[in-house]
Order: sequence, then structure tokens, then C-alpha cells
Amino acid sequence: MPTVPYITDKEIAEQKVPAELVAAIRARRANGALLNLDRMLLNSPPIAQGWNVFLGAIRLDLTVSPNLRELAICAVAKLNRAEYEWTQHAPHFLAAGGNQPQLDALIEIETAHLKLGVFNRAQIATLNLTREMTRNIDVTSATLAEMRAVLPNEQVVEIVSVIATYNMVSRFLVALGVGPE
Repeated sequence: MPTVPYITDKEIAEQKVPAELVAAIRARRANGALLNLDRMLLNSPPIAQGWNVFLGAIRLDLTVSPNLRELAICAVAKLNRAEYEWTQHAPHFLAAGGNQPQLDALIEIETAHLKLGVFNRAQIATLNLTREMTRNIDVTSATLAEMRAVLPNEQVVEIVSVIATYNMVSRFLVALGVGPE
């Protein structure tokens, strides 16, 4: 149950939020439908606008592989108990080349990085980085060295940004009780 009401279609029709902002958010959505996340964000148009631009770049403009990006997002979701985030991104992970045994391994998120036969080296490095950033904030030099061994510097910065961003997203979702559509 949301702790703040979602913006409704009626409120949108009554132009209680800027129409161009709603159109921009709809344009980023696959079928043009607003998600509950969008409806929550629209309670603050400046936040919704910044979020749409920033998250659009994180999701669409990076060079790091969509597989690693979505793996990190799913891991953050499990670590932070953000079921909405998990529900939204597990299908994206599968579409980006992930598989069901990998998703199943993420259910036990604290030990997922130990599943050597399930994940490849880059995925394990991503899971380690995600776990350390989410649980400890500090990241060990060994974990960063492993990431740098599998990704160029640009993509290391990008995957760190994805993990940091989706920690923010999960905290927003959980704090405001954003639930499934």
C-alpha cells in the first residue's frame, strides 16, 4: 500500500501535473503506460522530470552490457527487499541474456556470488561489487580489481553508477510503498 497516493489519470487530465512531463515519461515506457513508480514521482514534477532524464540515461545510454546492468539492478532489488524493482527488472535481465537458473540463484542473494557454475566471471564480479556497495558502501580493492579485470574503466564507472542509482530507486520504492501495477 503506498504511503503517498499515486497521481491518478483524473489528476493528469485536470493538468495537475505538466502535460509535457507526462508525455516525456510515457515516451520512455514501452507501451506508453505510466507505471506506479511514475505516478508516485509525479507528486513532485521536478523530481519526476529529473528522474526521467537521469534514469533514461542509466537504462539506455551506457556502454556496459544490458546483462550486467540488469543483473546489478536485480541484485540490488533482492538486497534491499524491493519487490517492485525485482518485478520490473527480472524480465529485463532475461531479455538481456540472463537465464532462469541465474534469477533463481539471486533469490539467495547473500550467496549468489558463490554460484560459479551459474554465473560467469563478469557476473560474479558484478554481484560482489553490488553486494559490497549495497551492504557496506565501501568496496574492497580486491573487488574493484576484479571489476577492472573484466571491464574497461568506462564500464566500471558505469556499473558503479547503475548500482548506486538503483540503491536510490529501491529506497524510494520501499519507503513510499510503491506496489505492482
